[in-house]
Amino acid sequence: MRFSANSFIAKPLIAACAVSIAAFSHVSANEPVVVSSKIDTEGSVLGELIIQTLERNDIATENRLQLGGTSVVRTALEAGEIDLYPEYTGNGAFFFDMTDSPVWNNADQAYETVRERDAQQGLIWLQPASANNTWAMSIREDVAAENELVSLDDLAAYLADGGEFKFAASAEFVESAQALPAFQEAYGFELSDNQLLVLSGGNTAATMRAAAQQTSGVNAAMTYGTDGGLSALGLVVLEDTKGVQPVYQPAPVVRESVLAAYPEIEVLLNEVFSSLDLVTLQTLNADVAVNGLSPSQVASDYLDTLNN
Repeated sequence: MRFSANSFIAKPLIAACAVSIAAFSHVSANEPVVVSSKIDTEGSVLGELIIQTLERNDIATENRLQLGGTSVVRTALEAGEIDLYPEYTGNGAFFFDMTDSPVWNNADQAYETVRERDAQQGLIWLQPASANNTWAMSIREDVAAENELVSLDDLAAYLADGGEFKFAASAEFVESAQALPAFQEAYGFELSDNQLLVLSGGNTAATMRAAAQQTSGVNAAMTYGTDGGLSALGLVVLEDTKGVQPVYQPAPVVRESVLAAYPEIEVLLNEVFSSLDLVTLQTLNADVAVNGLSPSQVASDYLDTLNN
């Protein structure tokens, strides 16, 4: 789960002082690692991967998964109430009041920036997944295959040639300068009103369903990069080759004192997260959101494949 700038509540300076104290507090290797996550499907899957990886390697854990939204889980980590949870690199823009910085549009720079800044307060970012859970434009697989559409560059050329295209999106996506207008400016296309189906308050579940069912001729949709419904509904993400959107790669974030007590955590989790490419994470999310499996079962099955 990501959040917009408006949904993150800044904390006063006194809270920031408490952060460094909590983050550097001593942790005994006999204490369980308190693992948490955000409340959405992907958070539960990533959280289970973390818990089960640690448990399989004889590191005791306390399960506090699906604790809440970004601000809730981040505050709990800063306060030392939890020890470890998966976060997205691009959210550093909100943590550090850097929403106008271009570093968040580059995967390496986003990771290095958030890693260096959080390290100053005793919060350590481990290796991120290559999967990017950012705003995306996706299209039906049949349309993509027939017209060889892989990237947004391809889409621009397709539209210039008069290709049939109708896009379902929320009003926010259509109107926000950082979303559709940014894609249009970067790739040199402009969708007309009759090429848009704007869903008031629409989320990605609604826009993907519209594309899958071809509602009002829709064949493309606003999505997030790792949405679980993409493959199940026959949609593919068009690659943002110009890096228009901020990068949101998930990575484990752990308190420094906990990592000092359990240094093996870094190698163990790096191995798991390095395996999570876009298609893999979409598939894991789909097993929960579409196929109805529990996050615990999905994580267990996936870790079994890594160990074989």
